[in-house]
Amino acid sequence: MAAGAPAEPGHDAAVWRDRKRYLWLLGLIAPTMLLVILPLVWGINRLGGLGVSQALFWIGPVLLYLVLPALDLRFGPDGQNPPDEAMEWLENDRYYRYCTYAFIPFQYLSVIVGACLFTAADLGWLGYHGGLSWPAKIGVALSVGALGGVGINTAHEMGHKKEAVERWLAKITLAQSCYGHFYIEHNRGHHVRVATPDDPASARFGETFWEFLPRSVVGSLRSAWRLEAQRMRRLNKSPWHPSNDVVNAWLMSVLLWGVLLALFGPALIPFVLIQAVYGISLLETVNYLEHYGLLRRKTATGRYERCTPEHSWNSDHLVTNLFLYHLQRHSDHHANPTRRYQTLRSLDGAPNLPSGYASMITLAYLPPLWRRVMDKRVLAHYGGDITRANLHPRRREQILGRYGAAA
Repeated sequence: MAAGAPAEPGHDAAVWRDRKRYLWLLGLIAPTMLLVILPLVWGINRLGGLGVSQALFWIGPVLLYLVLPALDLRFGPDGQNPPDEAMEWLENDRYYRYCTYAFIPFQYLSVIVGACLFTAADLGWLGYHGGLSWPAKIGVALSVGALGGVGINTAHEMGHKKEAVERWLAKITLAQSCYGHFYIEHNRGHHVRVATPDDPASARFGETFWEFLPRSVVGSLRSAWRLEAQRMRRLNKSPWHPSNDVVNAWLMSVLLWGVLLALFGPALIPFVLIQAVYGISLLETVNYLEHYGLLRRKTATGRYERCTPEHSWNSDHLVTNLFLYHLQRHSDHHANPTRRYQTLRSLDGAPNLPSGYASMITLAYLPPLWRRVMDKRVLAHYGGDITRANLHPRRREQILGRYGAAA
């Protein structure tokens, strides 16, 4: 066997085939979408459609809010789990990790192209007379922000791994969105406190996304800094030492955007802000829907019970699974955090979302519709006993008054 090649599968595993093996390359849609539309823009402009072509720069939001939900509806659930016999060789097959590594060069090429489109005063090479209109510029910034949000998920996949190179690649991927502290907080904070009132990234029953967003952003930042400052003190180093993983991750963002601002000038500042805020908001929307209302109970020792599949909302819709590297199989991820995306399974006992993440993101923006769809699912998950849910403390009495009769 060649060095580095995956172990040969057993007889049963050899019969099984990953029908998604080459479909994982669809994960490269996000970092290439801005590049792919440029020939289309040029062609439309050649035909005289200068106004119409600028709408294409909104490709990121259109993909997230329209295309992916429609494809999830069309193709439905995934339905394929790898068998036990296939797990080891599937885990060791390096092809799958190369699919995620390939995300990064395209990501940064798209960021540079987006910066050029946003700031250029003359885009004659695309067929425009001058630069883009402000609506088109905002579309470019949001599309790059959508790329950054998906990039945080790619960093999430790599940041959970033991290999040092993958952990560094995770921080490089996070530099675009200026959210490098996520690498620390997610692994050492969220995974420890998930589905408890102590976790800023676990949404509470009755909490709207708009309340959750600032709580999660601020709470996660504070937690990441506290965790790394404690680690630095144990090493007798200053919290501001470059080996602090929050500090060096932030420095990557400073370096990236410092270079691009030097190249493109202060006109790039709105682009930096829009793409970062939008990318972060997409991550936090996913955080919101992944654990809404779910709670780990305390044991007799006063500690929280072990995290199990019932503490994460699951979804197994095929298209968004491919787009987000099985992030939707979130219950298995929390049960086995270092397991690679291709081996994650849809588990029995996990509560299920009614649709894929792409559809649920839009729903989360609309609190009345979100509560109409999700509150009854939380209640059903706990057999009608709402006291077992992670309740919003400010609405606790109101919630108990409404649902207490069923408890």
